[in-house]
Amino acid sequence: MKNGNSSEKVVLITGASSGIGKSTATYLSDNGYKVYGTSRKPQNSSEHTFNFVQLDVVDKNSIENAVSEVYEKEGRIDILINNAGMGITGPIEEIPEEEMKRVFETNYFGPLNMIKRVLPIMRNQKSGLIINITSIAGYMGLPYRGIYSATKGALEITAEAYRMELKQFGIKMTNVAPGDFATNIASGRYHAPVKTGSPYEEVYGNTLKLMDEHVDAGKDPQSIARKIYEIINTPDPKVHYKVGERLQKISVKLKALLPDKLYEKMLMKHYKL
Repeated sequence: MKNGNSSEKVVLITGASSGIGKSTATYLSDNGYKVYGTSRKPQNSSEHTFNFVQLDVVDKNSIENAVSEVYEKEGRIDILINNAGMGITGPIEEIPEEEMKRVFETNYFGPLNMIKRVLPIMRNQKSGLIINITSIAGYMGLPYRGIYSATKGALEITAEAYRMELKQFGIKMTNVAPGDFATNIASGRYHAPVKTGSPYEEVYGNTLKLMDEHVDAGKDPQSIARKIYEIINTPDPKVHYKVGERLQKISVKLKALLPDKLYEKMLMKHYKL
């Protein structure tokens, strides 16, 4: 199915080998966009409806090579979708510092370096759209997911400032925060081990199982793809979009309305703490 409004716009989406990234890349390609998806490991483009370039968002040289390759082929980049990311779980006290830094490099500095690389191209075009895939978890500190929440919350807040700085150039930016979706993030995230004898052993172990169940029971990531397509075709995108189960979206509003301790009790009850 082709859409005449796409006008062969060039889309670059990170982390397109699975989950939300793959669904979005496929959906946009099927609707007439020229899509380049990225993966840390080389992918065979013939197995997909979109093109693949090799990219590791924590490697600046890799970013330079991937963006240059797309630009040399197409002469423009109209849309950047910062989707690549990783999960991390564990009691904050027990998560190794190097793992905390690694997830910040992937979820926060990676997207910022992608943005920095495409901005001169978009500024020269006097147009462009940047969509950051964050998380509803970025709106609240979730138990045993605090570092993940911090990375996504940092990107949300930074993008609020960034989009104001970019308006003068005709470049738009928005954030899309998914709730729990059926992806492979649970298998790909860093799990701090459940340590025998740890004061967190029982509670963290139970919470970890609950988190994985939430992801496994999540919606099809195709709904995120449709929302991104809708945003691309919106003349003036909002600052934030939230996509997920009704309860997950409502939880963000409740945080703004409820007293802090009451909201905390609600979260602890949800996670059976």
